[in-house]
Amino acid sequence: MDELIDIVDENGNYTGKTCLKSEAHKKGYFHPTIHVWLYTSDYKILLQKRALTKKVFPGLWDISVAGHIAAGEDIKTAATREIKEEIGFDILPEDLDKIGARKHMVNHPNGIIDNEFHHVFIAELTTPIEELTLQQEEVAALKLFSLETILHTKDYENLLLPQHQDYYSFVHNQILKKLSIL
Repeated sequence: MDELIDIVDENGNYTGKTCLKSEAHKKGYFHPTIHVWLYTSDYKILLQKRALTKKVFPGLWDISVAGHIAAGEDIKTAATREIKEEIGFDILPEDLDKIGARKHMVNHPNGIIDNEFHHVFIAELTTPIEELTLQQEEVAALKLFSLETILHTKDYENLLLPQHQDYYSFVHNQILKKLSIL
């Protein structure tokens, strides 16, 4: 879905300008997005299998929930909205722990230029996976993996992107801190 989004500069500062998501991806404008990693108290991480119709990384087992922040939208509001839309999980903004923001730049073979600032959150999944509802246009499947899985992405086919292992290790450690293990 094409939506109006804010444009940020190369440092993540809002410029006061907006454009359609498709234009940002065509021209390489930096824009804010959210990543939400959902974990369980028994050391599992929820990953979603991207729908086969997705323009980038179709069928990849990916972050629990990710999405674009609408123009003028509060970051946590965007995160709770995306969680509800993609997997049908109701979560309060105060239950999201922001663990950072990361600059991400990728040129995809299909011409999409992803210059984004990911606002990264972790939160506990408190609903059984069987009760979640998938947004078919976005999500093909959901699965709980051992939390340790994100430390070894190179050992799996079609699971996350091995070139971002430092990022996954950071998320892993933040979740362990939240679970009071580290």
